[in-house]
Amino acid sequence: MMRTLLGAAAAATMFVASASWAQDVKPAVVFDMGGKFDKSFNEGIFNGAERFQKETGIEYRDAEVTAEAQREQFLRKFAQQGFDPVIAVGFAQGPALEKVATEFPDTRFSIIDMVVDLPNVQSIVFKEHEGSFLVGVLAAMASETGKVGFVGGMDIGLIRRFACGYEQGVKHVNADAEVYQNMTGTTPAAWNDPVKGGELAKSQFDRGADVVYAAAGGTGLGVLQAANDAGKLSIGVDSNQNYLHPGSVLTSMLKRVDVAAYNVYKTAADDTWAAGIQVLGLAEDGVGWALDDNNSALISDEMKATVTQVRQDIIDGKIAVHNYTDNNECSF
Repeated sequence: MMRTLLGAAAAATMFVASASWAQDVKPAVVFDMGGKFDKSFNEGIFNGAERFQKETGIEYRDAEVTAEAQREQFLRKFAQQGFDPVIAVGFAQGPALEKVATEFPDTRFSIIDMVVDLPNVQSIVFKEHEGSFLVGVLAAMASETGKVGFVGGMDIGLIRRFACGYEQGVKHVNADAEVYQNMTGTTPAAWNDPVKGGELAKSQFDRGADVVYAAAGGTGLGVLQAANDAGKLSIGVDSNQNYLHPGSVLTSMLKRVDVAAYNVYKTAADDTWAAGIQVLGLAEDGVGWALDDNNSALISDEMKATVTQVRQDIIDGKIAVHNYTDNNECSF
């Protein structure tokens, strides 16, 4: 009886808390090209929003951008309807958010992967080069040919940062390794072209690569499929993609956009949300690599020990990972 009463009291407390939050927090998110079910970047944001909704009972609204003009339209629509906070997903939403956030100074906005310097905007960016360094180490240790590949999405500095970090990690293990690189395109369509991604990966396999890292949103799904078909290894990105082709995906470079999205809503709910810039790297668990039942057979004890030590050395400053976007060069 006492347990029942205590359970009822706890449930009532949670209900009151959620009801209180619901009065002050009305979350929304604008997903970018590729859609919220891209099994990568956008879907990571989706998972974070879903976690918040399940834990608090506070529902969120979303919109998926399919044309560039919609970014500004969706952001403004949510602000006009009183949604707060609103998450803008992706660097490409920066210009639209800067305009809309200026028009609605009392609405809190958070943007992932871009810095917008306004008093009502929280900018969350990641040290993708650090996480990519780790999966580069694993790629080099797993490779039997000394040749590995990288397939990027849209050819922009952000994706070059992934590629440069990856190459540094590969060369840290094997200075003589060859790293093939291809970008899918120069427009947002490059994020959602799995056929082209598969073709680029196959061309790298034909040149001798036996591990290919995809940093290309939905396009990367084609890379993972091509690796599985060819009996080669792939590396996923952003979300844990190991499950897509168990035994073929060596690992995934985790970019914890799910945690970032969850924290946007959670901090808004508990009144600790703050504008400004957050930079999340290895030290903050903002990036990392995935190990689970789907890839454990591919990761030897030596590989695990090496990548664990490298991770700590980066955090401690013993290994400096060059950031491509510091000077738009991959020099190391």
